[in-house]
Amino acid sequence: MNRVNGMPEDLWTAEPPTPLAAADGLFAVSPDAAHLNHGSYGAVPHPVRRVQEELRTAHELDPDGFFADLPARVGAARTRIAAELAVDPDRLALVSNVTEAVAIALDSIVFSPGDRILVTDHGYGVVNRAAERRAAETGAEVVTVELPLDAPDERAVREAVLAAVDDRTTVAVLDQITSPTARLVAGPALLAELRARGVTTVVDGAHAPGMLPDPIDPNADFWFGNLHKWAFAPRATGLLAVRPEWVGRVRPLTFSWEHDRGFPWHVEWRGTCDYTAWLAAPTGFELLRELGPAAVAAHNAALAAYGQRALVERAGLRALPATPGVSMRTVRLPVGWAEAEEDVRPLMGEVWRRLGTRIAVRPWDGGGLLRISAQLYNRAAEYERLADGLAELLKE
Repeated sequence: MNRVNGMPEDLWTAEPPTPLAAADGLFAVSPDAAHLNHGSYGAVPHPVRRVQEELRTAHELDPDGFFADLPARVGAARTRIAAELAVDPDRLALVSNVTEAVAIALDSIVFSPGDRILVTDHGYGVVNRAAERRAAETGAEVVTVELPLDAPDERAVREAVLAAVDDRTTVAVLDQITSPTARLVAGPALLAELRARGVTTVVDGAHAPGMLPDPIDPNADFWFGNLHKWAFAPRATGLLAVRPEWVGRVRPLTFSWEHDRGFPWHVEWRGTCDYTAWLAAPTGFELLRELGPAAVAAHNAALAAYGQRALVERAGLRALPATPGVSMRTVRLPVGWAEAEEDVRPLMGEVWRRLGTRIAVRPWDGGGLLRISAQLYNRAAEYERLADGLAELLKE
């Protein structure tokens, strides 16, 4: 990527998009808060919330009746979601979130002492820690690949991952879109190459559903993603997809009355729980389709790019390279800021107290990483206010 005066060339032309009129009044996010961290917890649109509240009311009116055919209703919701994602519903399971899904995936893989599990330093912390725990239980070894922060394109990332693969590498746990850096890692080319080398792939697609047009790559042995981030579903709604050869080997986290039915039923059913988020999740996809997935994606990507430009121009921060079409962007904080985990929460708290703005920060040697998100309820002025406020805060 060419740079002009330290700024990526594409940022010079980044302008805020015209807000989508159809999205007015869709969200309950407070106008007094700039919620620039949609990528962490999402925000549920009113139509989806209403559907979930109706389901909760029906649940309370007749608890026994509501549970009587619930596995089948969950299966029907899964089938509707699978149609939206163009995947076989029999190899897709509803789960609560990525944290649960990675535990299921890793627990379903048989490891031997000396096997290597490959992760990257851009991976989500809890996912990488799940790999470390599984390695400790089985005698396997975790190998962390350091990815360049300023990698100019997907090819450089792919080459860094493949260079770490050897004859002891059995599993690769990779992000589709990284949480801290908003970069594509587990792209089609890399997954195809790993499959050709006999490496089992576990793909963290937390940010993919609702953001990427085809989120589930057929070469991924295990893929999981959240629907409550970009697919407008209630929290906590996630998905676990497995390749056909793994369907009979999936080990659920709990034993249930649906256990003998196998995947996906034995993963989905966990007794007395609130399943209303899953039942309401298809409504989120319906809303996204009404708004136009391409229009939503274009709006969010353009607004995130403008937010990154504001942080570079107004606060003097350094932009990290971006993956086209992604609704998040990352900038680098100055040396000495948020380099350790214990410094992150105080900084985010101070930004909230001073500026009324929610952001995501991850510690990094040489200067922490600040990630912004963009969703239909955000406006350009929120990023400008953040940039101006950070410029002052960083002087102190």
